[in-house]
Amino acid sequence: MGVWGGGRGRDALLACAGLAGGLVMYGLGTQPQLSWRPDVPETLFLLPLAAVCVAVGLRRVASRASLTLGTVAVLADLALGGSLATVLVYTQVLYDACVFGSARTWRRLLQVTVGLSVLGTAVGVLLKGDWRGVGFGAPVVLAGVLPVLTGISVRQYRDQAAAERTRAEQTARLVELDRRQAVGAERARMARELHDVIANHLSAVAIHATAVLSAPGLDRSQVESALRVIRESSVQGLGEMRQMIGLLREPAEGGTAVDATEEATRARLSELDVLVERVRAAGLTVRATRRGEPRALPVGVDLAAYRIVQESLTNALKHGAGEADLLVAYEPTGLVVDVGNPVGAGRGTLTGAGAGLIGMRERAVLLNGRFAAGPADGRWRVRVELPTEVAP
Repeated sequence: MGVWGGGRGRDALLACAGLAGGLVMYGLGTQPQLSWRPDVPETLFLLPLAAVCVAVGLRRVASRASLTLGTVAVLADLALGGSLATVLVYTQVLYDACVFGSARTWRRLLQVTVGLSVLGTAVGVLLKGDWRGVGFGAPVVLAGVLPVLTGISVRQYRDQAAAERTRAEQTARLVELDRRQAVGAERARMARELHDVIANHLSAVAIHATAVLSAPGLDRSQVESALRVIRESSVQGLGEMRQMIGLLREPAEGGTAVDATEEATRARLSELDVLVERVRAAGLTVRATRRGEPRALPVGVDLAAYRIVQESLTNALKHGAGEADLLVAYEPTGLVVDVGNPVGAGRGTLTGAGAGLIGMRERAVLLNGRFAAGPADGRWRVRVELPTEVAP
């Protein structure tokens, strides 16, 4: 942007306008206003006028130099006799020094102008001998105190507006940081979802493939049954993986993250029977018990409970002795999931890194629930208690 398009251009225009106004007043014969030196040519008063106009043009780039130049110019003008145009332009210099200068500058100007007005009033009273001498301080008040007070008021308003803008920017940054943290936490949760989905289905695929390869003499119906389970687990795992990967990506333009979340988290306890049947088809005998009246649950609790059951049954299938007991209890203020299975010898060939237990524990913690898992009396037991009511 050029000089004339920015703040400096406006300052130059203001200085030129002040000079033009002074020249008009000079042409109308208003120079000088106070002439105690009639021998001084009136054209000489144009020099302080030009200097004080230059001071106006410097108000942004060099506020201290602007104030110094303007003060020297008005003192020179008063020494010559005093002219109205120069004094009027100098009031703009005082105003600009308070608005664009430092806090120390406007404090000092306020002290000086108030002091000069009090001094002028005192001198006037002494010279007049009565209260009419107060009028001697009026010019200082009009040409000095009022511009300074106006500049201070505008300065404080500008500072307050700048502080509000800064506060708004900080608030916006905090909101953005909170949003990013929420996105990070959600994506970490999705990564656990992805592990649960893939681990469950790939475990079923691996177990059935191992069974087919290790058991010779299987008839065609048994092979087809195993292949159907493998195909079903593979297709379902791929479908759920696509949903999770779609959710991990940025939402497409025109779509929303909420829609993607709903698409990828459709698994609910209402589908628990389907899950149990699928695990039974994979070779695990599941004795499922439901206690209490089923009811609508918070989405997070519903999904977490389903995934915990899914992970627990998958672990029982991989490391157990071929059977598991499942309890889902709907309590007045929460939901209890309890999965137990005997630990079978030689069933630990499919080892993992423990991410399943970590994921189940973190799900429970995120929902302010309680999680316990470990061996007891030859059985492996997983018990989760999830609150369904918000704490007051």
